[in-house]
Amino acid sequence: MAIKTANLNMRLEAQKKTDAETLYEALGMTLPQAVNMFITQSLLVGGLPFDVKLPRYNKETEDAMQEARDIASGKVETKTYSSLSEFVKEMEN
Repeated sequence: MAIKTANLNMRLEAQKKTDAETLYEALGMTLPQAVNMFITQSLLVGGLPFDVKLPRYNKETEDAMQEARDIASGKVETKTYSSLSEFVKEMEN
């Protein structure tokens, strides 16, 4: 008995599709074979077959992002300037 198949239609940026096809061709498979492998592996492990994590940044970057959030939320007061020349004048001093 032949295996029944179903179609999967999806949208992908053209360059990403081309890059993926090139990558999978180098690995000896087609894009549909790679997608099928991904889905099969997802079913075997009961989820995504890789870790999904939020990016981690170095302490200096995380501190700067927190400072920006604090400024945006009003937790930290910042000085405002009425003109660019006023700002530049203060920076020069």
